[in-house]
Amino acid sequence: MVLFSIFIIPLLSVVPKCFLMKAEMYRARKGLSTRTGGKPDKTAFVDNDGIYDPDCETTGAFRAKQCNNTKECWCVNSAGVRRTDKGDESLRCEKLVETYWVRLELKHKPVNNAVDAAKLQAAIATAIQNRYSFDKTFVKEVEYDPEARLIVVDVKKEKGDRKADLSRMAYYMEKDVKVLPLFKDQAKFEPSVDGQKLEMEDILVYYVDEEGPTFTMKRLTGGVIAVIVVVILAVAAGLLVLYLARRRERGYSKAEPREMEAM
Repeated sequence: MVLFSIFIIPLLSVVPKCFLMKAEMYRARKGLSTRTGGKPDKTAFVDNDGIYDPDCETTGAFRAKQCNNTKECWCVNSAGVRRTDKGDESLRCEKLVETYWVRLELKHKPVNNAVDAAKLQAAIATAIQNRYSFDKTFVKEVEYDPEARLIVVDVKKEKGDRKADLSRMAYYMEKDVKVLPLFKDQAKFEPSVDGQKLEMEDILVYYVDEEGPTFTMKRLTGGVIAVIVVVILAVAAGLLVLYLARRRERGYSKAEPREMEAM
């Protein structure tokens, strides 16, 4: 199939994320290498599920409903990231909700010289355009924490825009940072500021959709649930101790008059 023959992609030729994920799953089944600042908005979420075998439209877009060849299904956004709880095959996904805002949290490796934060946005935007053939005008804001070596990049398009594909750029960048580039040249995403290259060592991507996700309490991880249980138990124990202490005080106050009467 042509789809899988393009898994290693020539420089400056970018392929829809859905096709890329499908190719990775194909290679994984064959035993081959898969080459695998906080939330920008209260509705932002990250991809905690990882790669799956997606159903793609002929255009390369994700289908709104994904099941990963199982009877368990869920709805995704235009980036292919799950935005609902998982359900059975009867789950309905009315439409593919568009991702219009992507926040990239990047951490660069230690450098010899201080980074000029004023020049960082232009450097990041230029590197994104050169590496991923992505219009740099969509890079709206860049914040920098030199002590943490943390770069926060907000990439946004207008709501209703269906031409710019933010998820494609973000996916290629994730692969680059994780040292599993999808381009033949195996180069890295390394913005240059005053001649000093910034090599990235970590990346986290937040997605903000035109409509908020519909996750429920089912999505809470075991760790979060455990913390909630511990807090509830601690509060209950505190209330019990307070109740017993007050009850003991009342017992003392009743005993004092009796002692006085006996005297």
